Amino acid sequence: MAASESAAAASAEVASFGYRQELKRTLSPIDLLVYGLVFITPIAPWSSFGFVFNASHGMVPLVYIVGFVAMVFTARSYMVMSAAFPVAGSVYAYAGKGIGESAGFLAGWALLLDYLLLPSLIYVICAVAIHAVMPWLPKPLLVAAFVALNTGVNIIGIESTAKVSIALLVLQLILLAVFTVFCLIALEHGVGGAHLALSPLYNAHQVSPSLIFGALSLAVLSFLGFDAISTLTEEAKGGAHAVGRATMLSLLVAAALFVGQTYLASLFVLNHPPFADGDDAANAFLTIAKMVGGEPMKWTVSILGVLVSGLAGALAAQAATARLIFSMARDGMLPRALAKVGAKRQTPHRAILLTAAATLLVGFFMVDHLELLTSMVNFGALTGFLALHVAVLVWFIGRQKSRHWFSHLISPIIGFAIVGYVMVNIQTLAKIVGLLWLGVGVIILLVIKTRGGRPGLLIEEET
Repeated sequence: MAASESAAAASAEVASFGYRQELKRTLSPIDLLVYGLVFITPIAPWSSFGFVFNASHGMVPLVYIVGFVAMVFTARSYMVMSAAFPVAGSVYAYAGKGIGESAGFLAGWALLLDYLLLPSLIYVICAVAIHAVMPWLPKPLLVAAFVALNTGVNIIGIESTAKVSIALLVLQLILLAVFTVFCLIALEHGVGGAHLALSPLYNAHQVSPSLIFGALSLAVLSFLGFDAISTLTEEAKGGAHAVGRATMLSLLVAAALFVGQTYLASLFVLNHPPFADGDDAANAFLTIAKMVGGEPMKWTVSILGVLVSGLAGALAAQAATARLIFSMARDGMLPRALAKVGAKRQTPHRAILLTAAATLLVGFFMVDHLELLTSMVNFGALTGFLALHVAVLVWFIGRQKSRHWFSHLISPIIGFAIVGYVMVNIQTLAKIVGLLWLGVGVIILLVIKTRGGRPGLLIEEET
């Protein structure tokens, strides 16, 4: 009874903003937490360990601690804005209602760059990993198979997406548990000279402000994904309250998992020189896996780990992208036909299919350009975070005259400064592509305005 009353109250909040409750409100707080963790990916450090090791002089766990502290301020901004505007759309909705519709469109357009490219990036990574073992399977065919599988799950409904996400998360945690057990056994036997030490967490001879700030960019980008929980606000039984708690909790749990596994891994490369750029750095975690568990553990990490984490992350990413497109189309910021919700399954099926088509197209064309695709993914998310912090300041301090100084002034300013620093230090190519994407968004916005503004912006509303 309490759950149904909470869902009814959340639906009433949506109606207060002039929207109908069209999406199926079935997600529990656990479902939201799972979704956030799947998007972040609990075993994400497996693919980046070597690069983070080099950048941090061996203090990989410290990097993730710094990243967690840095992203807490962004998570707080998501919490306060989701409570103020409990509707789907994430940063698009928060910037649009907190600052203005034009700012909302550009924030949503920037976020689309991240959300549209991320599933393609994940599928390409999975295809490359499988193709390396089974070269007779073409990479484009593998990308198409992955897209078809996850699109089918998303079309069936958010409940099926949640169930599959739980299953894939459990598999990731099982893999992580197996790796942990092998590490503890190897540590007990001193394999590779491993022993308990504090240096991976803090090495006074190596720590410096430049190292911390240099590692900050890597750390922040490792946590991207927790923000996507806010796209499910209209499908959460507990509404904005549940979304806010799940956002912060997913960040906390991911940080604990990152720090724990990288600390154990670091014990097997104590005093190790930097890994050589290229394959050595990319395969650093595989080297540790082989050290503690032999060839079977190495191949488990290499193939099964990539597939389980990749398919799970891409499933969550496609769902988030479809909800963002749905929200923008509902407001007329994209063609209204994309806001159509299926009567039977109550899913934004047209937005889901568009997301799948875009993912497939990008995957086909970029399947042999992994580095370029990676460089293009981060700009959108960071731009969205900047818009989020500005929205908190404008809405609460500027318009509501709030006196909650830490939550509505200090925290978003610190969050903006951290994200801004990371933005300045991302690859030049990512900035160029991102600015070009924003330029296209500005042109579209001008077309929308010349068509008479909102509503009915790009096409006439169906009658």
